[in-house]
Amino acid sequence: MRKLWKRRAGSRPTGLRRRCLQIAASILGAFVALDGGRPVSAQSNALGEYQIKAAFLFHFGQFVEWPREALKDADSPLTYCTIGEDPFHGSLEVALSGKTIGARVLRVQHFRKPQEIQGCQVLFIGAGERKLLPAILAGVKGDSVLTVGESEHFVQDGGMIGFCLEENKIRFEINLEAAQKAKFRISSRLLALAQSVIGGQRGT
Repeated sequence: MRKLWKRRAGSRPTGLRRRCLQIAASILGAFVALDGGRPVSAQSNALGEYQIKAAFLFHFGQFVEWPREALKDADSPLTYCTIGEDPFHGSLEVALSGKTIGARVLRVQHFRKPQEIQGCQVLFIGAGERKLLPAILAGVKGDSVLTVGESEHFVQDGGMIGFCLEENKIRFEINLEAAQKAKFRISSRLLALAQSVIGGQRGT
């Protein structure tokens, strides 16, 4: 049975929950690019939007644990991929340049067609590929590929992390059930930051 968690407006966390939210807030500060001290909103230009999304993608990789069989060696690269038209226009390469996750260097690959996708650990599916979404998700089913998208209802359609807008700011939703079926372990700190989480069983 699917479950839906959402933070309730006006609720006041106490004790351990408050401490967890404090930690989550510090992570969120690292996630969101700032413009004059203000979170960049949907009113920003497209380039700014995808700079923020690129930063989110980097941090998603930090708070997700892949199964051992998903990566060949302990120091093999972590590959971020896009499919179809690349909406980042170089922003993803810039965001990942010189960065590592653990001992892994990061690289970017772009694919035009679903059947070309291979060797990805993180796959971003832009809104322009909405009609191909079922074929794309079917193509990586059974592989430990973290699917991230921006089309409406992305997580409800089987994607793992979907960008959305909340109060005119870029947020994200998580389909925990889809992630767990692919043998991912998602940090509770990342789950705490999500606008909503559907399905799956939360860890401690």
